[in-house]
Amino acid sequence: MPLLLVLAAVLLLLLLIIVFKLNAFLALVTVAIALGLAEGMPPKVVLSSIQTGIGSMLGSIVMILGFGAMLGSLLIESGAVQRVTYQLIATFGVRHIQWAVMLTGFLVGLPMYYMAGFVLLIPLVFAVAASTRLPLLYVGLPLVASLSVTHGYLPPHPGPTAIAVLFKADVSLTLLYGLVVAVPAVIIAGPVFSRFVKRYNPAPPPGLALPKEFTDAEMPGFGISLLTVLTPVLLMALGVAASLTLPAASAFRQGIEFISDPNLAMLLSVVVAILTLGVGRGKKLQQVMDSVSGSVSSIAMMLLIIGGGGALKQVLVDSGVGTYIVSQFNDLQLSPLLMAWLVAAILRICIGSSTVAALTAGGVMVPLLATTAVKPELMVLAVGAGSLVCSHVNDSGFWVFKEYFNLTIPQTLATWTVMETLVSVVGLVGVLLLNTVV
Repeated sequence: MPLLLVLAAVLLLLLLIIVFKLNAFLALVTVAIALGLAEGMPPKVVLSSIQTGIGSMLGSIVMILGFGAMLGSLLIESGAVQRVTYQLIATFGVRHIQWAVMLTGFLVGLPMYYMAGFVLLIPLVFAVAASTRLPLLYVGLPLVASLSVTHGYLPPHPGPTAIAVLFKADVSLTLLYGLVVAVPAVIIAGPVFSRFVKRYNPAPPPGLALPKEFTDAEMPGFGISLLTVLTPVLLMALGVAASLTLPAASAFRQGIEFISDPNLAMLLSVVVAILTLGVGRGKKLQQVMDSVSGSVSSIAMMLLIIGGGGALKQVLVDSGVGTYIVSQFNDLQLSPLLMAWLVAAILRICIGSSTVAALTAGGVMVPLLATTAVKPELMVLAVGAGSLVCSHVNDSGFWVFKEYFNLTIPQTLATWTVMETLVSVVGLVGVLLLNTVV
């Protein structure tokens, strides 16, 4: 019976989001209430469970996501992203242009949300394709693959960060494992796959241009731009290195672990960006603060959706449904990593939103962690990979890609959908292989 109720809850979630077009946060909270009552929880307990779920989830990630939005805004408005892009293209040359674009997408995608990175960089792709006379998709797919992988696999992006909190995984270690898995996924879904779609050569939509075209004098230097982009990654990597090489009682290790905590690492990265890309280049502090303040509004709804996922997770835990599901799966000879990927993949295909699919799958899989020796960091990556599979017409990313690349629906299915599936499957294989050596 509990399993049927969970199935009914997922179907209700799909119905509310897909058919009735209900906002994802409203749908998640509504389904959480309905599931709790159906499981026989007292109404007050259901509400308390939902409040606990939202509070615990947002309390753990709101700083990371907020600082991430601020950092992304500073990188865009200073011209640092444009500087990194142009320098990489100049360094790699036309012959290796795909690798330059792929690396650009990866570097920009680390601190910046998918849609922001896509909208920012796609005009640059159009300019590169026009100047080199290469097919648009040949140049663009490596960029999109990089942005998709960083969005689905790597903190501080919303899905991976929220799942890491759910699974009590080490965020910094998740980032490092994710980088290992991400590299082959990006290469196969980007430069390799793009060579098979040269027959599609659409023209970019007319009138599309950069939000602002910076002159060389207006942009910061390449070194300081790259350092600012990579600051959060370097700080978190430093913490992992310290934990692996220094004794636990070492004061130096404790200091490194303090500044490498994801929350503080993101805060320090914003401070570095304010100094290097803002006041350090002659901007008034108030002007920089206006940019920082305006950036946070872009993630308000995203935070609510993540909170709604936390509410549903908590109801699954408090009602005992999660424990029941684990007991039913214990007899199956199925890898927990494969199971996590499958649950997320099914939800992704049905719901469309990778973030909602990841959060829902995470809530279902939480009780399984107590019964398995699999590292929670790898479970985060398995869910993240599953949440990217087979994007199609119910995913906003599908339509954004279609419109910007001026494709038909069949062409979008043959390019974007296949690329997303490659990213997902290669990610799963990478996680399974990584599980054998860590």
